[in-house]
Amino acid sequence: MRASRLLSILLLLQAHGRLTATELARRLEVSVRTIYRDVESLHAAGIPLYGEAGHAGGYQLVDGWRTRLTGLTAEEADRLLFAGLPGPAAELGYQSVVATVQLKLRAALPPPLADRAARLEQRFHLDTPGWYSDGDPSPYLAPTAEAVWRQHRIRVRYRSWTGEVTRVLEPYGLVLKGGRWYVVAARPDRAEPVTYRVNQILDLTPLDEPFDRPEFDLPGWWRAHVVDFRARLHRDEATVRLSPRGRERLREIASDPVVAALDATAGPPDQAGWVHAVIPIESLTHAHGELLRLGAEVEVLSPAALRDRLAGTAAALAALYRPPLPGLPQPR
Repeated sequence: MRASRLLSILLLLQAHGRLTATELARRLEVSVRTIYRDVESLHAAGIPLYGEAGHAGGYQLVDGWRTRLTGLTAEEADRLLFAGLPGPAAELGYQSVVATVQLKLRAALPPPLADRAARLEQRFHLDTPGWYSDGDPSPYLAPTAEAVWRQHRIRVRYRSWTGEVTRVLEPYGLVLKGGRWYVVAARPDRAEPVTYRVNQILDLTPLDEPFDRPEFDLPGWWRAHVVDFRARLHRDEATVRLSPRGRERLREIASDPVVAALDATAGPPDQAGWVHAVIPIESLTHAHGELLRLGAEVEVLSPAALRDRLAGTAAALAALYRPPLPGLPQPR
């Protein structure tokens, strides 16, 4: 561990030119005193490293000196894919290894290319979670990733839409989709792999049972899975009237197929600007929730069951917010 940290100090100084002990300690997640001891060890080993005191001081290598110890370990090579994905790498528990990979890659580059890589890092940033969440945290993500890599079965207790279930899985791979992690796994009772959201795993037990992973194209399988999911998503349709504001708002919140159907079926606007359109819906429950977001800017004409649900909700809201009659006690 200490040898790796000493190399990391050299690579950091080689990449950044000059860094203070405080900056090195922060990047390597150790104390400043530890950095002092490490710098003394590097001096004793003959590394041309010197420090300057003062506000603009810090440690740096003699101009022109570069370490050649930039080869990747087996673990670092395994994590190379995540070098440009610091967020997902941290969620998987690979943060420190990936940071070392980045340092080694940059140190191996000629100075002009290293400068270009540094500029690129400051100009493009990938932030996969949505605005209203900080990712998809799960205490079982790292164990799942380990089982995927080692090809070992796991026993999970899982929260599905029908309730809690216990399954023994052969995890083939992990997918990050829309800031959420999914494990694609085989089950003894299913001919095809099944997808589970890792965040819904309630308990996980690694089993000392290796399995033979078939020739499985995870990216190709996932693409086909997404196509099939979208094809099965919209099973019905609704006829609606939309105000100009409702039409604009629907474009903001609806999926691409809904927006496409809106554009394709919208008739000419009436005198108030309202239009008729036919849009696909997943289910009555889902459509009820989505169309409520439009408030009084939408009217459902059919199916009658969806119109009745919205009318019932509107009546309940009106009753809830209706001013109390004089002399009657107000609700608490």
